[in-house]
Amino acid sequence: MRGGAIRIVAMSECHAQPHRIHRSGQLRAAVLGANDGIVSTSSLIVGVAASGATLTDIIIAGVAGLVAGAISMAAGEYVSVKSQEDIERADLAMEARSLHENPEGEWRELSEIYQARGLDKSLADEVAHQLMNHNALEAHARDDIGISMELSARPLQAAFWSAVAFTLGGVVPVLSVELIPQKNLLWALPIITLLLLGFLGGLAAKVGGANVLKAGIRVMFWGMLAMGITAAVGKAMGVTL
Repeated sequence: MRGGAIRIVAMSECHAQPHRIHRSGQLRAAVLGANDGIVSTSSLIVGVAASGATLTDIIIAGVAGLVAGAISMAAGEYVSVKSQEDIERADLAMEARSLHENPEGEWRELSEIYQARGLDKSLADEVAHQLMNHNALEAHARDDIGISMELSARPLQAAFWSAVAFTLGGVVPVLSVELIPQKNLLWALPIITLLLLGFLGGLAAKVGGANVLKAGIRVMFWGMLAMGITAAVGKAMGVTL
């Protein structure tokens, strides 16, 4: 009894462990969109401000960059995920045809996959048999092709949330231009941007179970580099003009 109880508790503890991998897709899209919005818009504003432009021109550039960036982010994400969806659908259609034309061969293929993962032949045959009776296409999609029904591509959803994330990130630099005196813009906006990038990078790492400090520093470094380069280009253009 005691040994059985220990085994039951151990299994329960294993099943209770929180796994984060299922969040990776959504987390990546949200962080990428927000960080891109912050870095792109801030860098554009800093570059235009460094050229000696008026406050009105800086605001116009920031808003235009925010709108264009959000649309570009949505379009790029849609095209990318739509391509993935097309490939998934083609693979599933091919697998469905194969299941219809050669079910015995597909059963053996599934059994061999489970054997390669460590099951003996008799158990692998039985598992393949039961899973194919339950939902043959789903079993092959998951274990043969590597397509998860829960994590399958959703182009419109990906495009929408990428645009939202970009906008939420980019609106902060634009609003900062309205609140910060123009003479302080070239040092105040980069500080705000770096702090925000560090916070988002650390938050993403916390949710994903990664190192918070390393993630925050990494994001801040690339943001600082982007703003530094655009400020130098803006300054050079301002002097040339």
